Amino acid sequence: MTMFKNILVPFDGSTGAEEALITAASLAKLCDAEVTVLTVYRHHSMLEASFSMVRTQEPGSIDDAMRSHAKEVAEHGKAILTEQGAPRVRGFTKVGQPARTIISFAKQHENDLIVIGSRGMGSVENYLLGSVSHKVTGLSPVPVLVI
Repeated sequence: MTMFKNILVPFDGSTGAEEALITAASLAKLCDAEVTVLTVYRHHSMLEASFSMVRTQEPGSIDDAMRSHAKEVAEHGKAILTEQGAPRVRGFTKVGQPARTIISFAKQHENDLIVIGSRGMGSVENYLLGSVSHKVTGLSPVPVLVI
């Protein structure tokens, strides 16, 4: 019997999230588990315009640029997991409020563990409402390992 079969790692490209990937890869090797990278991006709002990760040279709308960047971040996360020897790796991007999107995704995909960095890239929301990792630990129906 394996302890974990399907590990979810929310990944925003931050150092803390990279550490979570490395930990998840180690666990996946021990448990022969699949690791899923999830990059969540938010619909662009004027309030957050100055805090976005968007590069101005990206074509199309700001939402298109954010989606494209999120895909790049997820691919980078998958590459880190592969380099670390994770046996099976998948990547997804979703739009939405980060903590709730992570929880919804974990339920839909039957993840049995979430490994998350304690501090991410940050946004205005983190200053007003608290960190994503804190919210995920409070809302998750499955165990959460905060790195």
